[in-house]
Amino acid sequence: MRSRCAVVFVCCFGAWQNLSADDWPQFLGPERNGVSSETGLIEELDSSGGDILWKQPLGVGMSGIAISNGLAVTLYQNDTSQFLTALDADSGAKKWETVVAPAYENAMGNGPRATPTVADGTVYAFTGEGILVTVAMDDGRLLWSVNATKELFCKPSEYGMSSSPLVTDGKVIVQVGSHRGTVAAFDCRTGKQQWTAGDGTAGYSSPMLAELAGTRQIVALAGKEVLGIAPADGSVLWAYPFETEYDCNTATPVRLSDSRILISAGENHGSVILDIAKANDGFSATPTWESLAKDSVLRAEWQTPVVLNGHVYALDNMGSAGPITNLVCLRLSDGEQVWSQPRFGKSNLILADGKLFLSTMRGELVIVRATPEGFQETGRTIVTGMTRQAPSLANGKLYLRDDEVVVCVQVSAKP
Repeated sequence: MRSRCAVVFVCCFGAWQNLSADDWPQFLGPERNGVSSETGLIEELDSSGGDILWKQPLGVGMSGIAISNGLAVTLYQNDTSQFLTALDADSGAKKWETVVAPAYENAMGNGPRATPTVADGTVYAFTGEGILVTVAMDDGRLLWSVNATKELFCKPSEYGMSSSPLVTDGKVIVQVGSHRGTVAAFDCRTGKQQWTAGDGTAGYSSPMLAELAGTRQIVALAGKEVLGIAPADGSVLWAYPFETEYDCNTATPVRLSDSRILISAGENHGSVILDIAKANDGFSATPTWESLAKDSVLRAEWQTPVVLNGHVYALDNMGSAGPITNLVCLRLSDGEQVWSQPRFGKSNLILADGKLFLSTMRGELVIVRATPEGFQETGRTIVTGMTRQAPSLANGKLYLRDDEVVVCVQVSAKP
């Protein structure tokens, strides 16, 4: 029987000038690395639910939440349509919602997957079947809509389109997965296609922007390879094969230094650190460390690892979309696993104030100290129903959702 992959239901420089330093304007936060600069956050959680500020009924969807200028933006659907909606970040009151596509159905769960992106007063969203839309942030009016998969003559990914839009250089970029373009860029103002790059499946990851080897570039982990792409014209600077069973490359690449990135995947695949360097004929991507197959120390199924003080904190999934997931800490200097919390459970994580904030599929919010000194859990409480999304953190508040409600939790320490 064919196994099924767990899909990320779920990407830069120069795009966030109008945002507060504490906003969370896109998938995985300001730098698309799951890291917040906020401090003064709590270590313990009120088991009675006293930390929950509000809950807002919504609907089916696996999209995360982007927070900008006092609004929390996400995608959801009802029986007939997919909606892009904005909630007041402090109260949860619905400010506007816009129909962006018909309802989307999939055996792995219905509704949209990708997280909206906010840039320069505009919201960009990608629906479950691959319709890319932009709306005005202030009132939700639709500015343009493009069926990206149809325009590039391809079918949506088997488990739904999960690429959270990346906005840079006046373009919005998504992974589409066509032989005419694995990755595609569209003009932010008009929706007109600007360029395509690659010629294979999209996978379920989201592109990110990084400066590597002195060159600003888009890094996209697609279904069968990872690509370095020039934002200006879509030219492929380098490529490295990274084929995972069922195209289940889902975690976002992680920048480790001025030349290194970490790539990881589940389905018993594993991880590779690539060194990106300029070469005579362009660029090279050379593995400097790898831990692959069933004995790998890191197989990030649909959770993007985070990095602090020379250590990687991540969820390591054992087996082919299997039920065993360990929380691990790896030392970057040699790739050794420093500690592992066995059977921590299917979860997602972000990093802030020296702590990991994890959302489990059981609807729990968990706080763990981000330290190589061993696993140190300091708080755990149920805040919502089953969720696959990474938490979003902005202005001392953490946001999560399930198929019924959006939840806001106070995580700034009280005076």
